[in-house]
Amino acid sequence: MSDLLLRSVRRVGTSGAPSDVRIVDGRVTAIAPAGTLVAADVEVVEADGAWLGPGLVDHHVHFDQWALVRRRVDVSGCDSAEATADLLAGAARTAVPDGGPAATIVGHGYRDGLWPRPARRELLDRAAPGLPAVVISGDLHAVWCNAIALERFSAAVGRPLVTGDDGVLREQDAFDVTATLSRVPDDVLDGYVSDAVDAATARGVTRVVDLEMRSGLDRWTRRVRAGTDGLRVACGVYPHELEDAIARGLRTGAVVDGTGGLLSTGPFKVITDGSLGTRTAAMASGDGVLAYAFDELVAMVRRAVDAGLVPAVHAIGDRANTLALDVFEAVGARGSIEHAQLLDGADLDRFARLGVAASVQPEHAMDDRDIADRHWAGETDRAFPFAALERAGAELRLGSDAPVAPLDPWVSMAAAVGRDRDGREPWHPEQRMSALAAWRGSTDGRVSVAVGDAADLVLLPLDPLAVAVSEPSDVLRTMPVLATAVAGRFTHRSV
Repeated sequence: MSDLLLRSVRRVGTSGAPSDVRIVDGRVTAIAPAGTLVAADVEVVEADGAWLGPGLVDHHVHFDQWALVRRRVDVSGCDSAEATADLLAGAARTAVPDGGPAATIVGHGYRDGLWPRPARRELLDRAAPGLPAVVISGDLHAVWCNAIALERFSAAVGRPLVTGDDGVLREQDAFDVTATLSRVPDDVLDGYVSDAVDAATARGVTRVVDLEMRSGLDRWTRRVRAGTDGLRVACGVYPHELEDAIARGLRTGAVVDGTGGLLSTGPFKVITDGSLGTRTAAMASGDGVLAYAFDELVAMVRRAVDAGLVPAVHAIGDRANTLALDVFEAVGARGSIEHAQLLDGADLDRFARLGVAASVQPEHAMDDRDIADRHWAGETDRAFPFAALERAGAELRLGSDAPVAPLDPWVSMAAAVGRDRDGREPWHPEQRMSALAAWRGSTDGRVSVAVGDAADLVLLPLDPLAVAVSEPSDVLRTMPVLATAVAGRFTHRSV
């Protein structure tokens, strides 16, 4: 940890009067009018009126997937199955130029909800002859495979992966394939993750909640001890890992020894339904899928809560969200609902009453607005209902669900307060989140920097609250970050 004196900063959430801020042993120990704090045996940073705020948090990421996707074929701009296959074909032509062992061609980001024709396995068969080819959907709930990939991944997961002519696997089958694709050598993946950490800190991120589909606690322990120490990380636990986590004595919030306080056990993550993009979200209409019956879910969540693990329940469709709230009420536990994309109006007040946070990913609303208008026609006034949740007193937490959306809190905040992108008209602007709620949802509830705070900080050229209120949302999306610090140690610095 470094002792610092930040001279002449303006603190977000205050009048903006310039202040000096002293940091000792990773904490803010003094704040005084600019020019009044004495610098003795500390590093002095002249901020020249830059804005100082709490470090930013992404409350929902799949970090290994994000690190891997940064090196995969981006097909998110393709508007048809044919265009996607053509893009994969180009990658296949250069996959093994030296005649070495066949590689798996992996694309990411397809969204077929508006495609004129569905995915077809034969398209990928022709795109990558002799090579396994997989395209992962933008929401991670589906993978589109060619015949060779289906054969190879069936062997890898130990059971037949059977699809129709489309070659598409959904939900658990898709998760199993993406988990298999993630099993690259430790040193390779750790290098990818280190690069992704640097990219996150450059956007002001100081903490993430990593909900990778297999707990990353041991992997992150190795990484932090090896020097990948730019972020605080809380690692989630999934149902298939619950008994092992209990046996190890893992409890949400418990810090891992030997990681400098950077690594901790995160929540107990349960997926109850599918997604909007894959059209598997559990709806009151009866559409979609539910992964668990009510009694089964109650027993599982109670088991986790009794062991000290806080539940984080994935629910997208209105039926799934009602079920998740019913489970929280039955167990008597606090926690979060992850996504909360379509809500019955009768459920809005239950979030605050039950102490359940709404952990939302605002950029999903921008990615999925057209799919929602088609597949949730007539119901989108209650889709991604940020303003309604805020009025109901719910705690709002913001995240990206990276790689579903970029790991960039400025993107999330801009989508929350603007509900617009790419010059289009705002989508259901009546559901815009307030600037203050979006900021608090991205800073673990902190508005400003105060004495006694952990010195997880971000230094900015502009006041983000003023920008969010008075400027187009694109300005917030592209907010420059001058510096980021964790426990008073710079993890990114451009000044």
